[in-house]
Amino acid sequence: MRKALKSARLTCGARVITKTLLIAIACVTFFFTSDLVLPQSAAAYPFWAQQTYPETPREPTGRIVCANCHLAQKPAEVEIPQSVLPDTVFKAVVKIPYNTSVQQVGADGSKVGLNVGAVLMLPEGFKIAPEDRIPEELKEEVGDVYFQPYKDGQDNVLLVGPIPGEQYQEIVFPVLSPDPANDKNIHFGKYSVHLGANRGRGQVYPTGEKSNNNVYTASAAGTITKIAKEEDEYGSAKYQVSIQTDSGETVVDTIPAGPELIVSEGQTLNSGDALTNNPNVGGFGQDDTEIVLQDPNRVKWMIAFICLVMLAQVMLVLKKKQVEKVQAAEMNF
Repeated sequence: MRKALKSARLTCGARVITKTLLIAIACVTFFFTSDLVLPQSAAAYPFWAQQTYPETPREPTGRIVCANCHLAQKPAEVEIPQSVLPDTVFKAVVKIPYNTSVQQVGADGSKVGLNVGAVLMLPEGFKIAPEDRIPEELKEEVGDVYFQPYKDGQDNVLLVGPIPGEQYQEIVFPVLSPDPANDKNIHFGKYSVHLGANRGRGQVYPTGEKSNNNVYTASAAGTITKIAKEEDEYGSAKYQVSIQTDSGETVVDTIPAGPELIVSEGQTLNSGDALTNNPNVGGFGQDDTEIVLQDPNRVKWMIAFICLVMLAQVMLVLKKKQVEKVQAAEMNF
């Protein structure tokens, strides 16, 4: 009887171990294959900025970190009210203009439309307004744009993008102002607002390597002896440009798919001469402005002061008329 009971326990234990092992294998398999079964689009440049500069996107010099990879300078603008009252919803409009008829070079070398993205640094305490506080008219202006904080617990620094540039050359941020009555760390006064906005891909990866959205130059002076055309992993054409230097050494420069080759075999080059055109049509821009968190009591006192001044002016006019009448009566008498 005891042997049978012991055997049953061992069998039950073996079944539990086998079931646990199968569950573990299934979890590991799902972990490594989930990206293939359910691929996700990469939010490239906001992710890189957050990884490279985890604390703040603004350097001590005032430069927004996106400028490290997006080297071309382009205009960007943010429009906000001059002043706002506490606990009110207002809109901040970010403008990222560019010519929508142009296309950029994609990572695989093909021509694609431009994406846009922005980082908006609001004063401390300002944040994206909750859904139930946003008016319907403002919701229509915002559209389907998704806003995320730059890091956890920093709701005043907002990221958006990459999103299609054809639809979002103007991005509307629904912002809620803080109330000093509820937060003693917030004070009335004037504050700075900083914007960084880009359109298109960057020219440099965070690792320091060039992207294919760049001008490629000769690494040595000499004569081009051979241009070999190959296919990359995407099936797009890339080139191997062989340059023979004066010393007889052969240097090979690799041109990825995307930039157009502007040189030919037999051509003599100096070091640094362009081998391709400049495919970049995007760029990065910054804008700085200010906003006042206005004390409503100051507004009331200002209105009262203006009314008092107007009343005083009216009284002076009436007094002057009264004096003129007395003087006229005395002269007639």
